[in-house]
Amino acid sequence: MPDSNTPRSPRPDSDLQWSLDACGVTRSGAAIPALIHPDMYGPSSSGIPGIRAVLIGGLSGRTEDVDATRHVAEQLPQMAREAGVELILSVIPVANPDKVSGDATDDNSPYPSTGYPPEDGFFGDLDNPEVRYLWRWISLSAPDLVVEVEYGESARWHANAAATPVGVAMNAITASPEDSLIAAIGRDKPSGLAPIPGLRLTTSEAETEAELKKLVSVLGTTISRSPARRALEARRDRSPMEIARLLGRTYGKMLDPVIYTQGVAISGRLRLAELENEAGWGESDGTPSEVLTLVEPYLSGSRVAFDDQPGGQHLAGLVWCDELSAATDDPRPLAMLLDAADRYHSAGPGEPPPPSDDNFRTEDMFFTSAVLGRASAASRKSEYVDIGARFLADADTQKSDGLFMHCQEADWNWGRSNGFAAMGYAELLTYLPEDHDLRSQLLAAHIAHLEALLPLQQPDGTWLQVLDYPGSYHEMSVTCMVGYTIARGIRSGWLDARFRPALDAAWTAATERIDNDGGLVDVCTGTGVQTSTREYLDRGAEFGFDHRGGSMALWFAVEVERLRRDEANQG
Repeated sequence: MPDSNTPRSPRPDSDLQWSLDACGVTRSGAAIPALIHPDMYGPSSSGIPGIRAVLIGGLSGRTEDVDATRHVAEQLPQMAREAGVELILSVIPVANPDKVSGDATDDNSPYPSTGYPPEDGFFGDLDNPEVRYLWRWISLSAPDLVVEVEYGESARWHANAAATPVGVAMNAITASPEDSLIAAIGRDKPSGLAPIPGLRLTTSEAETEAELKKLVSVLGTTISRSPARRALEARRDRSPMEIARLLGRTYGKMLDPVIYTQGVAISGRLRLAELENEAGWGESDGTPSEVLTLVEPYLSGSRVAFDDQPGGQHLAGLVWCDELSAATDDPRPLAMLLDAADRYHSAGPGEPPPPSDDNFRTEDMFFTSAVLGRASAASRKSEYVDIGARFLADADTQKSDGLFMHCQEADWNWGRSNGFAAMGYAELLTYLPEDHDLRSQLLAAHIAHLEALLPLQQPDGTWLQVLDYPGSYHEMSVTCMVGYTIARGIRSGWLDARFRPALDAAWTAATERIDNDGGLVDVCTGTGVQTSTREYLDRGAEFGFDHRGGSMALWFAVEVERLRRDEANQG
């Protein structure tokens, strides 16, 4: 028998082709393996609505539980097919790989079989990150059924509150303890969605087949779309304008301090208002006047926007200025923008322009491009965009594989650093003249970067916190940032149709992670340059209200709507 930590492929007589993925990262840094059904995230390839199920084993770290799960995974798909049940089954065969492999740091450390629902510590909990990963991955997958498998001398079933009908049919007892995965996922709103029916099967190898026959006999009649699946589909069904409006009601309502995490949302509100008023601004348009009132203390000088040496993150907090001036005919916001742009100056060949950091951080690619591009368009002075173009051309942080380091001193494939780089290029290319000496060079680098990102997009449409680290968490801000970049590129004509599937998948992923109050799922917290991959993995993930994620999601929603309108007009 192979190592129990290595998931096996289906039997040769099965036509199911799982793909090997990961659904989390253990404290030792091992990936928690997952076998993903090809139809897990989209419609069934057969065209028949199927039952989505997640099979999980090995929570205890016992090899006999892993073996029992493998037996179920080998038998259940074939039995379902023979019974005419369309089963879309994905498998987490070894939920506690550190314990199974003997890499657990402490034999008395908590197992991921209890501790649900985790309330905090996403995803850098020092003792039990596995609980956080498993909880989020399973609940955001929104299966119709979760089945935990463990080995036992005699067969018995447990059912959670959401699985009462099937539990009755299976003569199951109530799942316990209350903080077990199966019990907890059937209550309340896991990850902000809704309950998921769950069963726990305890079985010996000799009894497995008979117990699975019982399960299959009730699958087609008792299990339907779970409350979580319906909630997720309802989120997907919202249009870009619906999502933009709810984000606009939530974000862009403050600017304290002047910083991009809040300024981008203010810009997003103005862009949304422009979409709502395509025929032009009218006296009844409330958003520009509301924004003008919001920023009036800075415009009047009664409040100082910056100190004498503001960083790029603060200067980029003015990305709304040109839009507000255009909407209100008030020249003061534009004057603020030009003042911010004038703070940038060339430091010489091969050096980033102050006030950017001196190590070519990818954040500054966005900050400088967003400010200098707008200033150049508004003033019609090429020196602004020249500084921005030279900065991108001189940066030596794009690697041979097309991805960007966080900075010259941090060769880590952090998700959001690549989001910043992508947006920086997209913002500058928006304003860079077609005949600019550096345009072809920058466009080639930009496309190479996006081409490198495409194969790293996850099956659910997201990008990871650490792009190439299997099991790293599915991070919201990079998904929105890269999605926005692709939408802008397609709309502007420098990206072709091969990028459209990635855009559509990213948009679907974003919609799933935005609730009706503007709450978000797993936005990496503010992150400076780290010193190891582990530190990036352990950066906290914000759940709920978050300025940074809300800003990027609002820009993304508006850009998708603009693209759709452009395509409708062309068609």
